[in-house]
Amino acid sequence: MNFGAVLCAVAGLGLLVAAVREGSVVHRLRRNGVHTWGLVVDNVRTTDRDGPKWVPVIAFTDRLGYRVEFSPRAQGTGMGLATGRQVEVVYLAQNPQVARVRMGRHVVGPVVFLAFGGLVFLGTGVLIAVTG
Repeated sequence: MNFGAVLCAVAGLGLLVAAVREGSVVHRLRRNGVHTWGLVVDNVRTTDRDGPKWVPVIAFTDRLGYRVEFSPRAQGTGMGLATGRQVEVVYLAQNPQVARVRMGRHVVGPVVFLAFGGLVFLGTGVLIAVTG
């Protein structure tokens, strides 16, 4: 079997597993999540292979009165949040670090992106295996 096909299949399966895990978190948040309001307290500059980008840092107070800060998992163009903006947050009461901004693009976006990427890699692996 072609090494490229195997590599694409493994990458695709890895992305699909990540999509299922993220979907599981989203499902738990929808069923058992605690809703509150958070504030975008900062935008931190990070750099990856695509260059520099700004990642929002959101702070909220959990049910026990502790301040929790997190950055959304969905990042990139169109995902930014202005410093000082108030946003709705949903988190797990037993683990407040598992929190998401309660916006479709921040909750469902990562699941869709991971699943789509996984399917593209799997499809490419199949195409390489069939034609190569």
